[in-house]
Amino acid sequence: MKIKFTYKNSLEYIYATVSLIIVFCLLSLIEILKNFEIQLFAYKLVNDFFTGTLIGLLFFPLYLILKYIKKSLGIIVIKIVFSIIVIIQLALIGYSLTTHINLGADLLGYSLSDMHTTVTASLSLSFLLFLPFIILPIVYLGLIWLFQSFGHNINTKILLSVIFIFGVINLLLASGIKPVSQNKINFLLSDIIRTQNDIASASEGNLSFKKEFPLEKAAEDTKDVLGPFFTIQKEKPNVVFIIIEGLGSDFTDDGEYKGFTPYLDSLASKSLYWENFVSNAGRTFGALPSLMGSLPFGENGFMELNPLPKHNSLISILKSNGYTTTYYSGDESTFDRKSNFLEYNGIDKIIDINKFGPGYVKTKENSGGFSWGFPDAEIYRKTLEELKVKKEPRLDIIMTLTNHEPFDFPSKKAYLEKVDRILKTKSDSDQNRMSEYKDIFSCLLYTDNSLQSFMEAYSKRPDYANTIFVITGDHRLIPIPPKDNLSRFHVPLYIFSPLLKKTAKFKSISSHTDVTPSLVSFLTNNYAFNKIEKTTWLGQGLDTVRQFRNIHSIPLMRYKGSINDYIYKDYFYSDENMFKIDENFNLSETDNDMTETVSSSFTDFKKLNAYLTTKNKITNAASSFKKPTYTFTAEEFSTIKKLTKGLDHDHTFFLARDLAFKKEREKALLLCNYILNDLPNYGDVRTLKGRILAWDGDYKNAEKELLEVINRTPFFGDSYLALIDVYWWSNQNKKAVAIGEQALGNQINDAELGYKLAQAYQKTNNLVKSNKIIDSIIKKYPKNNDYLNFKKSLK
Repeated sequence: MKIKFTYKNSLEYIYATVSLIIVFCLLSLIEILKNFEIQLFAYKLVNDFFTGTLIGLLFFPLYLILKYIKKSLGIIVIKIVFSIIVIIQLALIGYSLTTHINLGADLLGYSLSDMHTTVTASLSLSFLLFLPFIILPIVYLGLIWLFQSFGHNINTKILLSVIFIFGVINLLLASGIKPVSQNKINFLLSDIIRTQNDIASASEGNLSFKKEFPLEKAAEDTKDVLGPFFTIQKEKPNVVFIIIEGLGSDFTDDGEYKGFTPYLDSLASKSLYWENFVSNAGRTFGALPSLMGSLPFGENGFMELNPLPKHNSLISILKSNGYTTTYYSGDESTFDRKSNFLEYNGIDKIIDINKFGPGYVKTKENSGGFSWGFPDAEIYRKTLEELKVKKEPRLDIIMTLTNHEPFDFPSKKAYLEKVDRILKTKSDSDQNRMSEYKDIFSCLLYTDNSLQSFMEAYSKRPDYANTIFVITGDHRLIPIPPKDNLSRFHVPLYIFSPLLKKTAKFKSISSHTDVTPSLVSFLTNNYAFNKIEKTTWLGQGLDTVRQFRNIHSIPLMRYKGSINDYIYKDYFYSDENMFKIDENFNLSETDNDMTETVSSSFTDFKKLNAYLTTKNKITNAASSFKKPTYTFTAEEFSTIKKLTKGLDHDHTFFLARDLAFKKEREKALLLCNYILNDLPNYGDVRTLKGRILAWDGDYKNAEKELLEVINRTPFFGDSYLALIDVYWWSNQNKKAVAIGEQALGNQINDAELGYKLAQAYQKTNNLVKSNKIIDSIIKKYPKNNDYLNFKKSLK
């Protein structure tokens, strides 16, 4: 049926578009209602009108095509699509209110599992959480109904003229509109497009530099600026890094929200303390590569590069000089691919959520059943326990966890009472401003107190006198709004040690990427270290000048996928806007002749970043101890791509398990190796791989894989069951007994495991222990025929 398209019979589409714009405007009003500013709201209205109009124009051809096919189909589909768009806008506003930044290209930098983990940690699932997502589409459809019912009273041409005027205003104001006032969907799409253009621009042509390895320079060029502050002894010092989650300078020393980190504040006068210091990334993903390796970012953060470019780090250099290297955290080390980076650099041991075992208490789960892992005090306690058997010299890297959503920890009530007492000492205006963040301030007090307890316990160790502590934040915590974009990166740096012969406070600017260059220079110039001829650091080293200055060019990756910020001398270039930095680390807008110079320097860095990471040109002489990873032929990778299309790692595991049961074991093994490249601690996957190898009679490699599971996740019971089976099938009954006893020692109280151990004792003629175990199991499961029949067989 042919339809003649006229202005009148397209009114339904105009009403749908105008209703979309109105919903955008209502959401903007709700978003800023708490801190309402008329100018900001006006900017947001202009943006919302423009974005809604643009969406209307983009989808109009689809509407026409569908209406041509069937008269009612066009508007039905548009209503559904626009309802989904308003839901997305609501979700993006929720994200912005939580993180105080708009979601942009970082959406592409995280895996689905990482996004699920982050969102689950930040939100408590309830009906009320989902209620707005139900109500909003109803409101949108209700607006369309109102227009259809009463639209004849509205001069639609005037309405369209208003929309056109707003569009023109938007174009005129485009250069002055800040991200905070942008429509969230508009920002998301434009940021992705801009980032992809940046990537293309940085990589365009055959990038080349005068030197094949542009970062390479003589080791002596990085001066030893730390040596004059230390008493040098014969023995190599232990180095302890403490990377505190969310520790921004706004919360320490004389920061805007001071008073909740008394122990750290006391360290400032006892340490080498940099007050104008920055992290190189706005989230945790950037901390390890910057602090440990002084490395570039790549496209989505250095640790997301797969395979990792050849590089050196403090870990690999210290390991090659006889250091025992260990990483401690309370969460899953595979998150953000931290374990991949650490293992590439030859870390001796990773202690994460999988290695704590009995006697340690996790942070309680939220209503969605999620817990990040172990709180700070437990991480420090586990560290001290492990240090009892660690030989010296040591590099210990500790990453804390608690100062992060959902800001829950033991004895929280007592810390909240302390917050109330501290707030009473502040002015009325500060109390009003800070009272809504009591949960966070109590968390800061707990974090600070946990650190103090750790340091006091460490001070009783005999090796304390020869230990250097490096303490910093991974980035500024997110839920309290930062005063500006620079504040997100502003973190303190303390280098504290009994070896210090003098302390100092520095106003000069340095960053995470400057720490390893200075530490390596200090250690190699003052201790018996292997000589390093050349270095390839991104940073130049810490600046120990007391007065305010900046000799560094510091790129900053606010989130995965986008390098938007840059510090050059005393200028801060952010979202293409130029600011001046003063000695108190405050910003003032400026527009002068330096803009072109800073912008050009920033562009040069982006090209360097692309060259170094895409062409593997950081170094040609890495001292790392990279463990073998799985590599795939073009044919294997094609198979993987085909099998895993649209699947996350969990669903890929389910597919691998199904293929194994169907005896398509080659494909199953291929998928297991593919997952383990990204998630080496995925116990279920590695156990499945071990079982498949055993089913094929490859007991030696099956044993190797299953022992690796136990090493990585010693409290994962299924791996012990699988390994006992392997030992049975290969007639290694004594090993079956040993691994069963190890499982019991790790308090894996699984009836099936006990049953298998009882059988293993029987096979080694130890009937006393076999009877003892089976009796304890039957006591719990008196009607299980398998257990009862086995008991009879022992008589």
